[in-house]
Amino acid sequence: TQSQTAAATAPQPPSAASPPAAPPAATTLADARAAATVVPVAAPSPAAPAGPLTDRQIVDKANAYFNGLSTLVADFTQVGGDGRRSTGRLYLQRPGKLRFEYAAPSNLEVVADGSSVAVRDRKLATQDLYNIGQTPLKFLLRDRVTLGLDIRVTDVDRDPSGVRITLEDRSTIGGTSRITLYFDQGVETLSQWRIVDPQGFQTTVVLSNLDRGRRVDQRLFVINYERMLDVR
Repeated sequence: TQSQTAAATAPQPPSAASPPAAPPAATTLADARAAATVVPVAAPSPAAPAGPLTDRQIVDKANAYFNGLSTLVADFTQVGGDGRRSTGRLYLQRPGKLRFEYAAPSNLEVVADGSSVAVRDRKLATQDLYNIGQTPLKFLLRDRVTLGLDIRVTDVDRDPSGVRITLEDRSTIGGTSRITLYFDQGVETLSQWRIVDPQGFQTTVVLSNLDRGRRVDQRLFVINYERMLDVR
């Protein structure tokens, strides 16, 4: 019964006839000292600081950055070899789609739709078309970026502000272009690039307010092949 079960499981008082339990044997002085001694646990050694990235690791991380990039929206400042500055907004959707939307007073737009690159002048209503494989922006547009294979790496440099990778592209319009990519120390973010075209003219593009993974309106990448761009 329930009362029997409770009685069976309840602790029983010591019997009056039973002698009290003997105290445990006295410990020796050595045992007491051993019990009282706290053995310190060694704290884990801090991880050794990672050494600087090798040239190969820097190039591999740059390739991983581009190949992991789906979309990017950023403000840009463009500086020409003559010191002239332009600003605007960059829209990128990899692979193949890009738009540089220049702010006034510039009248330019540069649009890549996956197969061609159009350079538009809104004021003059002109549009020049180029094959996408002839532009020096392959590092942004290709489906699979493999710097060092499809584009030759000529130099990797480091300074306190970050790392620089210099490329040589022999397939651009007019001959060979030299491209320098600027990353942070960890090669996690592209901050700018500089292009020296076959004629020696230098253009630097600096990015700010980068927004990765943002959804981009596909109408931004449309090239009108049928007619000249209307004057706005």
